[in-house]
Amino acid sequence: MTKKAFASSADLEEKQRTLEVLGDGVYALTAEGDPNIGAIEGEDFLVCFEALATPVAAREWLELLRQHTGKPVRYLVLSHYHAVRVLGASAFDADVIVAHENTRALIAERGLADWKSEFGRMPRLAKGAASVPGLTWPTLTFSDRLTIDLGGERGDLELHYCGRGHTEGDLVAWLPRQRILYAGDLVEAEAALYTGDAFHHDWSSSTLDQVRAFEAEVLIGGRGGVSRGREAVDAAIEQTRGFLEVMIREVGAVRERGGTLKEAFDATHAALVDDYGHWPIFEHCLPFDVSRLWDELSGIERPVIWTAERDREVWAQLQG
Repeated sequence: MTKKAFASSADLEEKQRTLEVLGDGVYALTAEGDPNIGAIEGEDFLVCFEALATPVAAREWLELLRQHTGKPVRYLVLSHYHAVRVLGASAFDADVIVAHENTRALIAERGLADWKSEFGRMPRLAKGAASVPGLTWPTLTFSDRLTIDLGGERGDLELHYCGRGHTEGDLVAWLPRQRILYAGDLVEAEAALYTGDAFHHDWSSSTLDQVRAFEAEVLIGGRGGVSRGREAVDAAIEQTRGFLEVMIREVGAVRERGGTLKEAFDATHAALVDDYGHWPIFEHCLPFDVSRLWDELSGIERPVIWTAERDREVWAQLQG
């Protein structure tokens, strides 16, 4: 058997980026399974959603965005704390950086370890890593809901906490007038899930139920293409739920019969690979996913912090 390269360390080919105009002043940048990013125009300002991994990478996105609007960035909204989503924040020169209150606590608790972990797993995304000035800290946090008045006739942008899921601090951004939802990594459209910091039971049930209850007409997930139309939006949500439910079933069955973590990984891989294995980062994510779920089913409530060293140990045990 050919030894698999660690995580995404061998994925060095640049992805095709596509900037999509989803409505009047509503934008999304997708990139063949790389992290998605977005922006919403207010009357005289911008709200940007996600920050990418480095200021160098973020400036490339902003150059594309500036072909459509020159408005200054007033708000930078971070869906959660992972390094490839937040460490490019300084490029935006935002007046306010918004995140859920749990995300701020997670940055304090594990932000430095996550920075080293994610840049080691995904070196291509860490373009210009030396340009990162330090951890990104939100300047405004909330617990349940925060509304941003976009001004004029543009309506509101609502930020919602739907419950524990991909992390314990994920938020979504909802444009009720346009029925457009930026879901972050709570939903992936034709991309595998990373669940190494997840709460699988909450995510697969009540959290995704709340996401579906928006009845969005357009959904931008954390990775993959934009979902357009209720049928496609619901399909993306249910594809995400299905991935989680298969994991819970397979890992739970192995654990209940007294099997090993490696047996749980092999069973889960076999159950998912036909439907999900051709999608981005499937092989990368699954060892970390199964390891976290095994811990969760063993009574470890909060995810163990991932370090660069622990990443390698788990990879060698399950994918080596």
